[in-house]
Amino acid sequence: MGRGSVKPLKREGDGGTPLGRFPVRLVLYRPDKIPRPRTSLPVRAIRAGDGWCDDPRDRNYNRLVRLPSKRSAEGLMRDDGLYDLVLVLGYNDRPRIRGKGSAIFMHLARDGYTPTEGCVALSRRDLLAVLAEIESGTTVLITR
Repeated sequence: MGRGSVKPLKREGDGGTPLGRFPVRLVLYRPDKIPRPRTSLPVRAIRAGDGWCDDPRDRNYNRLVRLPSKRSAEGLMRDDGLYDLVLVLGYNDRPRIRGKGSAIFMHLARDGYTPTEGCVALSRRDLLAVLAEIESGTTVLITR
């Protein structure tokens, strides 16, 4: 979970993981690191130059963007492997509220499960097991 714990009122940059139930919108993966995941969910390969906008002032806030960006955006092609497989959670996306938080993912965990910036992180084995069980309409419940 996030370094700021689970938050009922998440804000951009607070390091918190939002409390609630969120649909899984999309699966992202690094085709240079893992094979295309088998799932009924929408799947997209991460490409060089892919990013996720985390700037509340940008019209593309909390959306996939191309880098470089005029505003702040997190690169998805990470060297640490955390985003080799990502489930994009439907947090603050329909509708998007500026400053409420962005880029809430379920992704691979660091060794030792150190805190994230607000995402949910699992081992590769566990994330693949979750992916094997979910389908369109599946939601993720985040509690304290």
